[in-house]
Amino acid sequence: MNLRNRLTTYTTTVFGIVFIVTSFIIFWAFYNKSERTVYSELKNNAWLTAIYYLEKDELPAAEHSSIATQFKATVLSPNVAVVDSSNLVQYGKLVKDATLTPTLLNQIRKERNKPFSSQDAFYYGIYYPDNQGNFVVITKSDKTEFLGQIHNLLFILTAVLLGGLLIIYLLSRYISNLAYQPIRHIAQQVNQIDYTNLEQGIEVPDTKDELADLIQTYNNLLTRLSNGYMVQKNFINYVSHEFKTPLTVMAGTLEVFAQKDRTPEEYRKVSQQALEGIYNLEDILNNLLLLAGLNQSNYYNDTFRIDEVIWDIYDALQDKIQLNKTRVTIDIQVSNYSLLEYKGNQILFYLALYNLIENAVKYSDSQPIEVLLQSKNQQLEIVIQDHGKGIATEDLQHITETFYRGNNVDEVKGSGIGLSLASKILAQHHIAYTITSALGKGTRITLLFNAKQAI
Repeated sequence: MNLRNRLTTYTTTVFGIVFIVTSFIIFWAFYNKSERTVYSELKNNAWLTAIYYLEKDELPAAEHSSIATQFKATVLSPNVAVVDSSNLVQYGKLVKDATLTPTLLNQIRKERNKPFSSQDAFYYGIYYPDNQGNFVVITKSDKTEFLGQIHNLLFILTAVLLGGLLIIYLLSRYISNLAYQPIRHIAQQVNQIDYTNLEQGIEVPDTKDELADLIQTYNNLLTRLSNGYMVQKNFINYVSHEFKTPLTVMAGTLEVFAQKDRTPEEYRKVSQQALEGIYNLEDILNNLLLLAGLNQSNYYNDTFRIDEVIWDIYDALQDKIQLNKTRVTIDIQVSNYSLLEYKGNQILFYLALYNLIENAVKYSDSQPIEVLLQSKNQQLEIVIQDHGKGIATEDLQHITETFYRGNNVDEVKGSGIGLSLASKILAQHHIAYTITSALGKGTRITLLFNAKQAI
């Protein structure tokens, strides 16, 4: 069953249930109201009958004449019975009625007032003590008119139900077709999307409803898929370039080297070059594997000192610091040393911070670099400031994307993985970071540690 048919079926079913319940309430209320009205009239007739037959000797003639006129206009003698204590009908013509049993008459005497009914009539009985004796006065009303009204009401309710169901069904079909038109339009657009136009998305209607939210969410998904596709495409380009270059160099060197005998020193030099190329490829693969593994969010809750990690990074970068003719200054302005203790994966944290400081060294243009550790609102803040090349504004929003490199990197070697890797590691360790930069003025990276994660 498609969506339109389900909508029509649900709407019609709900209307039918609501109308049936409403009809039952209306029928029940009408039936009870009509029944109470009949019994009320029968009760009044019973009292009128009692006064007419039993109070003639006590009432003035004029007053009794008025009651007699009212009695004859309202009550039919075949429908009344005035029964004495011996269960004999003294007045009225309601005799030989199988419903009026001695047991019922005794119940009326006991209860004083009693409405009751048979299959074809309503009755009302009252107990009326008088100077002539104690009597039971009973009035009767035929059910024919009452049942006719009930049957008419049932017919009207049934006709309205069937007509309403038909109208609701047709309206539901029409409305469901109108409601499904945007979905049909969306389905047509989705069928036209493939990997070549993922970024186009679907036209969002200006309805500001749940459908617009759904389309916007779907467009966000398409954007992520498009970005993922671009990452894969860049990955292929990157791998083909980064792997092909050292492999070509190594293959060419070995081919040339194999053309004649070489001295031991030349063998060692070529071997060293080949090993460096292999190590470079191995580093790239390790970083890619590590980057893929970070998506699983698996890391241990080690406790380590952040300042010790930074000093270890400083020692590991000495060769590159000297090669780039720069200087790194580490300034620790933290009085609460507990802020320097942190929980997480020390190896991953080391790798993230190493990439950030290494980038500052590589792009420093021989200008000094400052690493500042300080307390801010009872949280640790690390600032890495260089005064080198800087990052262009159009590049700044993409620098954490995998394989992305700025346009001003010149001859500086890099894989475009470091910042992406650092970004994921920092996010896993609940460390917020901001990057601000200006071309020719340098870059400032600020890390703010989550106090809940600190020891």
